[in-house]
Amino acid sequence: MIALVLGLLVVLGVISVVVANSQAYRTNEGLSQVQEAARTGFEVLARRIREAGTTGCGNERIANTVNDVAAWWQIDDWESEPWPVIRGYDGNTAGPVAFGDDDSDVNQRVPGTGALLLQGLDDIGVFVVDHNPPSAQFEINVATPLIDDGDVLLVCDFDHAAIFQVTNYNSTNRTVVHNTGTGTPGNCSKGLGFPTDCEDTNGNAYSYGENSMIFRLAMEAWYIGFNGRPAEGGRSLFRQRLGLNGTTVVEEMVAGVTDMQLAFREENDASFAATPGNWNNVNAVELTLTVASTDARVSVNTAVDQGRIARDFTTVVALRNRLP
Repeated sequence: MIALVLGLLVVLGVISVVVANSQAYRTNEGLSQVQEAARTGFEVLARRIREAGTTGCGNERIANTVNDVAAWWQIDDWESEPWPVIRGYDGNTAGPVAFGDDDSDVNQRVPGTGALLLQGLDDIGVFVVDHNPPSAQFEINVATPLIDDGDVLLVCDFDHAAIFQVTNYNSTNRTVVHNTGTGTPGNCSKGLGFPTDCEDTNGNAYSYGENSMIFRLAMEAWYIGFNGRPAEGGRSLFRQRLGLNGTTVVEEMVAGVTDMQLAFREENDASFAATPGNWNNVNAVELTLTVASTDARVSVNTAVDQGRIARDFTTVVALRNRLP
């Protein structure tokens, strides 16, 4: 009888050790998930923030011939305002991505979380060989699958940059046309000179010389969205971007990011604000991500959904093109 009791105590001791080790493993796994998601989220998002508004030619004079249109990626008056490279949307402020209600609204924004609209450039390895302003046509150095009709591009040289929409691309003879009268939203003029003149179709004529660089405009909305997996927490960091030929592409970037809060610093200002006075003067972003483990019941904190491990991480990212 005594041996039976002692044996039972030993078994209970072994079980308690196994349970404790299992819980310790799950806790460490949850912390690893949180740390990995935080590192990845900051890496991909901070890189795009740093690159926002960089033209590749080192100048700030930017002409813009793209017509105004009610699109998620186009804000302000593109014909008269500077290139709107960054905008933030706090809490329940409507932005480029519609709000969802619950986990069934996959890819839609979670109410109460911030969103960020960024515009920059994607390098497509294209240079100008010849430019004919009257015919609104570039000859480029190499045919590329990264240009299509309807794409919004930026060309730049030592003097200034210009944003335009491709109205026709011919890969055989390597020509990129930026005419008026076609495409959505289309171009207000053929002229790519600075400042923009939309009074007539010829506009402010300017000829870009050989070796001027051409980039595809990168327009991205970053936000916290429903991922359709409530058992794993149900939220992720998403990116909505403008794809080829004007299509919209939605991508889940990092699972487990449950909230994003933003504050912005303007030039010559020591503090950060959720809504700056002038977006064109913003040169840094204070970025706070809340990250939770995908595994549940690994924490005794009842304030976190289903006992998940959650942490807040904050960093400050500067817009490289706006630093002194």
